[in-house]
Amino acid sequence: MKKILSLVAIILMVSCKSKAVLAESVATEVINSNKIIESHYNNKFDFSTLSIRANVKFEDEKNSQNVSADIRIKKDEKILVIIRVLGLTMAKALITPNSVKYYEFLGKKYFEGDYASLSQWLGTDLDFNKVQNLLIGQALDNLNNSKYTASIVDKMYKLEDVKDSNTKKTYYFEAENFLLKKQEIEQPAQDRKLQISYPEYQKLSDKIVPLKFAIEANQKKGKTNIDIDYKTITFNEDFSFPYSVPDGYERIYIK
Repeated sequence: MKKILSLVAIILMVSCKSKAVLAESVATEVINSNKIIESHYNNKFDFSTLSIRANVKFEDEKNSQNVSADIRIKKDEKILVIIRVLGLTMAKALITPNSVKYYEFLGKKYFEGDYASLSQWLGTDLDFNKVQNLLIGQALDNLNNSKYTASIVDKMYKLEDVKDSNTKKTYYFEAENFLLKKQEIEQPAQDRKLQISYPEYQKLSDKIVPLKFAIEANQKKGKTNIDIDYKTITFNEDFSFPYSVPDGYERIYIK
């Protein structure tokens, strides 16, 4: 399997038996940016462990692939992703606050490093918290750490970072529960843009979680699309996190 598919794995309670889409409202009146942020974080997402089974579609200018993913999260500690094709394990990835690791069975290769290579590939700085937030439908950054202008765009609340910097960040929220609908990170000077969208959510017990999300990364070297469709979600159970590179695998370095 191409190394790019293994990277997809990296960035990729109650059992979900049926998918009831959560009702959403449209924004009609501009409100203070602090109120939007406060309301967004009122959606509590407390858990100790989280297991997600998902279908993943990856597409760039050279490849298109459909796989299944088993994503296991121990909150704030580690994320394990197992990629399967027709039920056969093809790749595994393990990320922690300090490291990113993965190996693939077909190529018999493995990678060990930090977030620098992954950040360069997607065109935005990543760390463990941002990857964890990505998977549970929260803003990548802590919104309380910056100042934003608030407006209404396409019937959603829009927050735009007011910092005059090379990186432009915008966030869009629906008006019922202030769920994140889209976040964009753009670096015009480098011709980079990352967009993450969450078209639908569901409520499981007292938690609101995404039904699916999509990543669109645009850079000079090309465009990458990743669509992740959650099939089942399980909270607060005991999960194992098996990860061990088999003997004889060749270490690779991502440029």
